[in-house]
Amino acid sequence: MGLKAGIVGLPNVGKSTLFNAITNSHVMAANYPFATIEPNVGTVAVKDERVDNLSKLFNPKKTIYTTIVFYDIAGLVKGASKGEGLGNKFLSHIREVDAIVEVVRCFENKDIIHVDNSVDPIRDIETINLELIMADLETVDNRLGKIENKARISKDKESVIEVNLLKKIKETLNEEKPIRSLFFNEEETKILKNFNFLTIKPILYVANVSDTDLSDLDNCKNYNLVKEYASKENNMVVPISCEIESELSSYSEEEKKEFLETMGASESGLDTLIKATYKLLNLSTFFTVGEDEVRAWTFLNGMTAPDCAGLIHTDFKKGFIKAEVYTYDDIMKYKSEVALKEAGKVRIEGKDYIAQDGDIFFFRFNV
Repeated sequence: MGLKAGIVGLPNVGKSTLFNAITNSHVMAANYPFATIEPNVGTVAVKDERVDNLSKLFNPKKTIYTTIVFYDIAGLVKGASKGEGLGNKFLSHIREVDAIVEVVRCFENKDIIHVDNSVDPIRDIETINLELIMADLETVDNRLGKIENKARISKDKESVIEVNLLKKIKETLNEEKPIRSLFFNEEETKILKNFNFLTIKPILYVANVSDTDLSDLDNCKNYNLVKEYASKENNMVVPISCEIESELSSYSEEEKKEFLETMGASESGLDTLIKATYKLLNLSTFFTVGEDEVRAWTFLNGMTAPDCAGLIHTDFKKGFIKAEVYTYDDIMKYKSEVALKEAGKVRIEGKDYIAQDGDIFFFRFNV
């Protein structure tokens, strides 16, 4: 399943620098607002040591990682919901993504201008979040203007439910709270699919800190402000030095490993960010293995074996019979499928089986 994450933030907070590092591409990262107008798009492989270990074990012709598509979206400014800056262009781009990665400037650097002439991460977060709320409020008001009379006159059940839902959402937005803070029942969730609300999307904050602050986060005032803010929202924050990540992106894997070891880190900030994005979207990974191919597949937690089969090909789901399943941990322990079977570690699962992270599937189907 395709995963799209939009990198957003005020101008000059490090969005494009982060995007360059993520995709190892070279988009403009200029020291002035609106250097990014059209969203830059990059697909990045999600590095997973389990894929590497499975590949060493099975020695396949191809090894395929799962991927995330990142969008570097134009910098937003106060008043965007009313057309300021790039206004609706920004908002239309962000509607296309599954998750929002909001980059927040936590570093001090007099040589890099700030649109508000000072570094204040909470003000910046509230500026962006309020613009997204105002855009959703406009969507709600426009829809209510069209459907409210119909619901009142016709008493159509679905229209009445929609009006009540939109009024509940409007009340929350007027309190400057995001739609994601609400709970929705099955009927409401179905109606919500007709909209593309911005504040219903899960959000993750990236605190862009200086390289010196990264090694001493406890004493980084701006990072801790963002951490506290995110905690109150029940959201995640990932500390990253976009400057360091940009430098790392030009290194070989061996050089990268050595550099991280000198910093006392086991993985890069980007690896942490990708894992956090997976967690944000409630995603996990299953694998298919063999002589031809070792491949990682992304699935939504709660999906059944037939659902996962359908990610490979729709015919696999339609004609699903059963799945042979074993775990990554077991194949690493026993080293071969023959040894796994002898140890009774290969299971046969049916249509009701709920996939688990690290499952290795062989699907049997008939079309």
